[in-house]
Amino acid sequence: MFIHELAQLTGVSAKTIRYYESIGLLPKPERAENNYRQYSEAIVERLRFIVSARSLGFNLSDVREFLEARYEGTLPCKRVLDSFDQRILEIDKRIADLLVLRETISRIRADGEALPPDKKCDEQCVCYLIEHEKEKI
Repeated sequence: MFIHELAQLTGVSAKTIRYYESIGLLPKPERAENNYRQYSEAIVERLRFIVSARSLGFNLSDVREFLEARYEGTLPCKRVLDSFDQRILEIDKRIADLLVLRETISRIRADGEALPPDKKCDEQCVCYLIEHEKEKI
């Protein structure tokens, strides 16, 4: 199959497929007589694995490590499980940070409701609420 067919089957753009080839996540494809790239079903599965791993938040370095382990004949599942533990910690941290941000925004919103409707900003002020908040940081 040609690159546009691979892209259509996997939902990955041709540009991204070529990038993955350039960094070695996908092997260089065979070439047709017209020099067009030709891909096998094995590449479809490999690309779907990459997409799946990326959707779980793994970076390209992790994906490369998983693929290398697989092609060396070892199961990378232990490495994946360890990576999941790290990803869970990162997600928990992001959730905590987002909750703090939510509280701050909710507080600022409540403060804004208490402002007199005729409150004016001078020429240096874009929004009193945001300007006032930076003093607390």
